[in-house]
Amino acid sequence: MDSIVNIKNLSFKYDKIDILKRITLEVVTGNFISILGPNGSGKTTLLKNISSTLKPNNGSILIEMQDIRKIKHKELAKKLAVVHQSTEVHFDFSVYNVVMMGRFPYLKRFQSESKKDEEIVKEAMLNTSTWHLKDKSINEISGGEKQRVVIARALTQQPKVLLLDEPISHLDIKYQIEILDLCKRLNKEQNITVITTLHDINMASRYSDYIVLLKEGNIKEVDVPHKTLTEENIEEVYGIKVELINRNNDKRPIILPRSV
Repeated sequence: MDSIVNIKNLSFKYDKIDILKRITLEVVTGNFISILGPNGSGKTTLLKNISSTLKPNNGSILIEMQDIRKIKHKELAKKLAVVHQSTEVHFDFSVYNVVMMGRFPYLKRFQSESKKDEEIVKEAMLNTSTWHLKDKSINEISGGEKQRVVIARALTQQPKVLLLDEPISHLDIKYQIEILDLCKRLNKEQNITVITTLHDINMASRYSDYIVLLKEGNIKEVDVPHKTLTEENIEEVYGIKVELINRNNDKRPIILPRSV
């Protein structure tokens, strides 16, 4: 199968502190990848390097075999879209206008949105169940609704890769499932490659094709959920003992902490 993201010997430092250490990772087109690890393990830093928000000290990141450092900003935005942890919008835009911002990479200077742009925005909003919110202020809607709106904005970029940094961290369980169901549906129906950081190990187990387990800036394991999320790996990476439950031969384990 074709790979869409190739990371080779990636290292990154803040000042003189090593955050990522010779990371090598291949992401196959159409996969749903979750990056797991404790706080400070380098999850968000890795995602920011992939999105070109941060520049690696060493190594390379290729998108469709092109070095991201050689891709112009607008062209890169057509290949990958990023949904950050914070969904705060400090201006009182309508939901529709916020989603339309995703068409920026396709517009020339001073060019107005076309009928095609409007159709793409509507389709993205229908796919994320946000069309009914189009006339509301972005600051008047709930956290779960706002998260769907920023995903809709990302989809209007028509990306091949969707990067999500802790997309469910501030949501209740209903919205967490709603957002991950949406991402999985987009992944399967539109063949969008999803790379997300998560704190919730059980959610990662349930939704991921592959899991990247980080420890102190190193990749401990990359594999399917039941091979990555072992009792030994979780204890080594997180420092806690857990019990794994597999229901009806399901290969996506449920992780339960053992009592102290």
